[in-house]
This record gives sequence, structure tokens and C-alpha cells, in this order.
Amino acid sequence: MTAPTPRGAAVGRGIGIGLMYGLWKPRVLGAWRVPMSGPVILAVNHSHMIDGPMLMGTAPRPVHFLIKKEAFVGPLDPFLRGIGQLKVDRTTADRTAISNALGVLADGGVLGIFPEGTRGEGDFASLRAGLSYFAVRSGAPIVPVAVLGSTERRGRLIRGLPPLRGRVDVVFGDPFEAGDGSGRRTRKALDEATVRIQERLTAHLESARRFTGR
Repeated sequence: MTAPTPRGAAVGRGIGIGLMYGLWKPRVLGAWRVPMSGPVILAVNHSHMIDGPMLMGTAPRPVHFLIKKEAFVGPLDPFLRGIGQLKVDRTTADRTAISNALGVLADGGVLGIFPEGTRGEGDFASLRAGLSYFAVRSGAPIVPVAVLGSTERRGRLIRGLPPLRGRVDVVFGDPFEAGDGSGRRTRKALDEATVRIQERLTAHLESARRFTGR
């Protein structure tokens, strides 16, 4: 299995820009908060299937997303691999996915994660431990991202998607460090990091909702 490449993610970003701005009207707020170099983890709330592509098309840097293996079916498999996305088996400790994700960060790239693990209310209420592991292990800062408006209304032409040309807000927050500065990677340290991360992500989401009125 070939490792994801920055070039592939750059192609994916170009496709995301064309699709997201062509079909909807993204309003991007705070993109300047994303460090323009070095490893970064984008932690995104997840309530709709367009949230990942929306972020790929609006983030200021190409993003390598961890995506559930169930999405890699038929022609989507080589396509998603080709644009630098990472397949992960959520039912086990997927060593290949972990290695590839850490490799993206070690190379100074951007890793995109849905810390809730799957689509839900998009409120960061239940976080998996993967985000804290990658953040503490790599030392990369986390930038919280709120995607708002993707589930407010259904489109007329395609019921499963937001209305075409409808506005979707993408709000980037301030980067923060997940670790406590000790460099510890024990279960206790990761659990404590998860609590800190959840507090920061929830606060950002609440702030983004107040700011956008959504």
C-alpha cells in the first residue's frame, strides 16, 4: 500500500475547491489561524457527509483525512487514495492507518480527523482517543473546526444534501497543544489530554454558533 502524498492531497484540495464553491456558498472564517507550515491536526465536527469535502475545499492547506474503510469501495478506493486520503478500520487498532497518519505529521502535513469517529450530532459530545494519541505522540497543534449549516435544510433536487447554493459556514479556531508539556504518553496522560481537547472543541463550537447565529 502506497503512503499518502502531499501532491495527492493538493489535487484533492483543488477538486474540493471546485465542487464546494461550485455547488454551495461556503463562508470561511478564521482560516488565518491555521499555521501555514509544519504539522497540524484539524479536528472537525461531523454531522453530514459533505463536512470532509467541505473542509478539503476551504482549508488553506491540503488535508489528509482519516476516513472509514467502508467509504473505500469500487472506484472510490483508488480515487480517495490518489488524493492523499487515509483508510482506517475503526473496529481495531489499525496500525497501517496510524503509521500513515503519523507519517503525514512527521512530514509537516495537515491531518484531518473527525474526533467523534462517525457522523452524529456534530457537537463533540463523545470523543475517541485517537485524536489525543496523534496530538500527544506528534506534538502537532490542534486547530478546532466547526462546519455549520450542512444539516439545517434538505435540498430539493438531492434530498440527502444541503440546498444547492446554500451557505455553509466553516469556522477555524485558535491552535492549541493537547499535551501537558511533560511528553508523557501513558493511558492517564491520553485520557487527560482527551478531556482538555473536548473542552476546547466544545467551547469553539459554541463560540462559532454564537458568531454565525447557527
